Amino acid sequence: MGLIIAANWKMHKTTADTEEFCRAILQDVEKFAGVEVLICPPYTSLPAATNILGGSSLKLGAQDLHWEQEGAFTGEIAGPMLTDLGVEYVIIGHSERRHVIGEDDSRIRAKVKAALECGLKPILCVGETEAQREAGSTNSVIRQQLLSALEGMAAGDMDELVIAYEPVWAIGTGKAAQPGDADAACSFIREVLAKYAGEEMADKVRIQYGGSVKEKNIDSFVELSSIQGALVGGASLEAESFSALIQAARKAV
Repeated sequence: MGLIIAANWKMHKTTADTEEFCRAILQDVEKFAGVEVLICPPYTSLPAATNILGGSSLKLGAQDLHWEQEGAFTGEIAGPMLTDLGVEYVIIGHSERRHVIGEDDSRIRAKVKAALECGLKPILCVGETEAQREAGSTNSVIRQQLLSALEGMAAGDMDELVIAYEPVWAIGTGKAAQPGDADAACSFIREVLAKYAGEEMADKVRIQYGGSVKEKNIDSFVELSSIQGALVGGASLEAESFSALIQAARKAV
């Protein structure tokens, strides 16, 4: 099972910034052999990224989508609009969507279903807040988030699923989870998947770690058998640092 490393730019970069980044990262693409690398820019930069990265091994992801295929939803973006631009993956349920925007489990489940229906591969984010961690509720939170998002999903659809374990208290704080804690959480995620769809299907799902991951600590996560990649925030904003992180991950496995 190969590594999958995704750059989540969040609300950063103009079209010109995106073009500069994509041209720079392409110079190192041969150093990423064996790693599936995807860039998730803001919606406005997707066409620019498509134009430059098209035909390369680098793939495109979006940061969100709406649960309907079209309709009167001002300001929203539907899945077919993303696939039209060559997008292959979509992040769903990121903690900023859950805890800042206020998305609940039912909405996230609808988005996972919508992504699969239009041929997008969901990167489903799960993770606990600091208060939930201190209360010893990490596993119960993860189980609830996973089972709610998977409700009604056919086992075969799990081939297209990626799970990102992102402890909320580690995102953008500079305070990454300890490898042992990440290992425990990601191993538990696979246990939940196995009970839902069987061990064979669960073993096909790649699980990423996300939360203050960077070049200097990526090896301590991807060398664990429970983790097959990373969802990267701040360290993905510069081509040089993102490239260094990918290469460090590749050397660690």
